[in-house]
Amino acid sequence: MQIAKVRGTVVSTQKDPSLTGVKLLMLQLIDENGNILPKYEVAADNSVGAGVDEWVLFSRGSAARQVLGNEQRPLDAAVVAIIDTVHIQGGLVYSKKDQYR
Repeated sequence: MQIAKVRGTVVSTQKDPSLTGVKLLMLQLIDENGNILPKYEVAADNSVGAGVDEWVLFSRGSAARQVLGNEQRPLDAAVVAIIDTVHIQGGLVYSKKDQYR
């Protein structure tokens, strides 16, 4: 799994029929220290309900197709969780609660 920040949505009117109704999010990757990386990924979010500026966990490859409902979809990435906090070596790297103060 990888940590990323939701930057926006991707809208596509012409797509594989199995993707109808699936929310596509533009994610910007985050490193282990909480630094924003210049790398982006589009991921499906059909169960979590993540929004812009939230930090999320997403899975890639075959793990993305293990999410219930994604088994037959042509996905390379899927959002699997919205992050509340990230702690590394006893230090707080991110807190959703502090982000919106």
